[in-house]
Amino acid sequence: MSEGLRLQGVVRTYAQAGEALEVLRGVDLLVRAGEVVALVGPSGAGKSTLLHVAGLLEPPDGGEVFVQGRSCFGMSDDERTRVRRDLLGFVYQFHHLLPEFSALENVVLPQLIAGRSRSEARLRARALLESLGLGARLSHRPARLSGGEQQRVAIARAVANGPKVLLADEPTGNLDHRTAELVFSELLGLVRNQGLAALIATHNSELAARMDRMVTLQEGRLVELAA
Repeated sequence: MSEGLRLQGVVRTYAQAGEALEVLRGVDLLVRAGEVVALVGPSGAGKSTLLHVAGLLEPPDGGEVFVQGRSCFGMSDDERTRVRRDLLGFVYQFHHLLPEFSALENVVLPQLIAGRSRSEARLRARALLESLGLGARLSHRPARLSGGEQQRVAIARAVANGPKVLLADEPTGNLDHRTAELVFSELLGLVRNQGLAALIATHNSELAARMDRMVTLQEGRLVELAA
């Protein structure tokens, strides 16, 4: 399997009450194409920080992030923006859909921003939403969708531009148990079908056990957990 996402010696430190708080202390991680890795651990351990750095949303204080073998923090801001747009997909606990647009339009918009034609974008958006069981809900705005349906739209939006890496932060954390199982199964199927490298933060041990392997943060360092 080819390299999807790699973190090398990543350090992230914040100033807190006049002192340095080391959240990440030399984190190393490799997620290959087609591999799904669960990032588990208690709140406050640094999972979201790790995802923000991996997603090029904030710079590390040391170390480097590689996407498909490309060193990202030596790039210009414009180059990193293109990597985020073209190679990275993001799913959050809350869907963050645009309320004034339909499900279809929410998945079309990021494609238009990336330069795809409206007709192409609509075709891809429709295909993705239908694959997630939302064929009858394309014209519905978020307020008329259930929580699970809204998160399915968010997943379709995340992969609309054909990313190579998917980063998800508690993607089912706002859903009831049954809906979470269904949505996660669809997310996992989509990730595997498209051969993405996926790093998914979750508190749900049952969902974590369904991924290829599990890692956790302990005192700012990444530790591999036994299956």
